[in-house]
Amino acid sequence: MRIFSGVQPTKNPHIGNYLGAIRNWVDLQRDFQSIFCVVDLHAITVPQDPAELAAQTREVVAAYLACGIDAERSIIFNQASVAGHAQLGWLLSCQTPLGWLNRMTQFKDKAGKNRDSVGLGLYAYPVLMAADILLYKATHVPVGEDQKQHLELARDIAGAFNRLVGVEHFPLPVPQILGQATRVMSLRDGTKKMSKSEESDLSRINLMDSADAIANKLKKAKTDPEPLPYETADLPTRPEAENLVGIMAALQNCDPQKILNQYGGKNFSEFKPALTDAMVAAIVPIGDKMRNYMADQAYIDGILVKGAHRAREIATPILAETHKLLGILQF
Repeated sequence: MRIFSGVQPTKNPHIGNYLGAIRNWVDLQRDFQSIFCVVDLHAITVPQDPAELAAQTREVVAAYLACGIDAERSIIFNQASVAGHAQLGWLLSCQTPLGWLNRMTQFKDKAGKNRDSVGLGLYAYPVLMAADILLYKATHVPVGEDQKQHLELARDIAGAFNRLVGVEHFPLPVPQILGQATRVMSLRDGTKKMSKSEESDLSRINLMDSADAIANKLKKAKTDPEPLPYETADLPTRPEAENLVGIMAALQNCDPQKILNQYGGKNFSEFKPALTDAMVAAIVPIGDKMRNYMADQAYIDGILVKGAHRAREIATPILAETHKLLGILQF
């Protein structure tokens, strides 16, 4: 069995990336052949500063390593270093009906009123995401709730391709939505996903934030005036409370109800210091390790070079067979 997943190199990796994705990968790499990509081709669907993109690509690698991804056991590389991603993306785009892409809600959310002026890549990137997965014939994909629709599209594309060529060439990848915090929300608005692109840095806890920065952000995190409820059934109508309780539960690897058993009926002024302590204990050591890795750029680049070579060894024969099934000659 093989898994594939990735993180975009845009701004600083944050606790949502950690709790919703990277932390779970650490356990998965023991049971699966694991491929963890830095998806830089996805990042350029919106304008990027070239120097920042390169630096942020290395920062994501540092985050992988600091969180416990083993570069010997798992394959770590940046997407653009394996040309097969873009090549298979084109082949699959020729088999993907526009109607399927028109149903993708993330494009509507990201493009907003500027739909006619954004680049084609922002519209078509779910096809590239499908290519990322199918290029390695990944059987399982750990994703957050917000990417589940795109993975369903990848399954549809794989099935359509298999029917076209008359053989089961691509497996239908299975989503893995793991852990207590599959969708960490903004500290400024509990109805919005925590995002690197949100303008206010107070909306997120970055993996390289200091203890003081974490304390300040949680102190200012939006809450409501009511005490914490006693039951999880009362959380969905209180998005900020649900988010902070969910983060605490994820940090302590327990059910949210256990958190409410301890803090139900108490004010946020009592809960936030405990959350701060748990957050600092989990995040500050990761940030320290990231800074150590980033101080050695040659080491980071060496991992990317080796990872790209290992990824190409898997991808090249799969892409060649895909060309052959379509009748495309390659010499």
